[in-house]
Amino acid sequence: MMAVASGSTDPRFGRAFELVRREAFVGPGPWHINVYQRTVQTPSADPAFLYQNVLVRLDAAKGINNGEPFLHAAWMGAVEPKAGDAICHIGAGTGYYSAILSVLALPGGTVNAFEIDEDLARRARDNLEPFENVSVIRGDATQLPLSPSDLIYVNAGVVMPPSGWLSALRPLGRMIFPWRPTQAAGLAIIILRQQAGFSVKPLMASYFIPCVGATAAEECTKIPDQSEAWSTRSVWLTADREPDETAVAVSKDVWFSSAEIPADP
Repeated sequence: MMAVASGSTDPRFGRAFELVRREAFVGPGPWHINVYQRTVQTPSADPAFLYQNVLVRLDAAKGINNGEPFLHAAWMGAVEPKAGDAICHIGAGTGYYSAILSVLALPGGTVNAFEIDEDLARRARDNLEPFENVSVIRGDATQLPLSPSDLIYVNAGVVMPPSGWLSALRPLGRMIFPWRPTQAAGLAIIILRQQAGFSVKPLMASYFIPCVGATAAEECTKIPDQSEAWSTRSVWLTADREPDETAVAVSKDVWFSSAEIPADP
């Protein structure tokens, strides 16, 4: 089911989802899961309850979950992690999706998993110890430097992405994140670094808890409504190009545009 949800014909997806056991990353059961926007406790610690398209509560007080598997499968299918990719995973939680990304990056690829919460980072480090191509960095990924990346995979709601994230993308590097320019607008977008600039592709509706440090709304000089957010087709560093009449969202360092950029030849 995860492989189908990915929309990919790559047989590695099914194998990666099969190899990484979810119960190893969410603590001992029974678990609190979300079903149709209700939180319920599973009747037992049978791992079968985890192999549904459900959120698993990691820290209810902070609203932190292990997210819906079908959503992450769809995201991964859309950005196509490849063997040898250098991947940054921002908002790693306890490491479940970091582990899947690490399997998809084999052979030769690496995952730098960033987690700002000290307890979650500790759990992720323990959980990911068997995955030799993963390193866990406890800290604020909006402030720490990102290494050159083929894929940046962000699991926290972003008002505006830091300019350093865009700069870290290698040629043809991809970034996927949940864009939350307003409370009403929430969508996952894919950024692709091309020769002419950074193209944007809206993917699906998506709502995550806020990413600490990823630009507060009050720091933006232009905020899009939902329709404008979905119309976005490119993103620019203001150091490279000043905002123009196509701008739908503007912050100090980054702005989004409704204009498409030429595709790479």
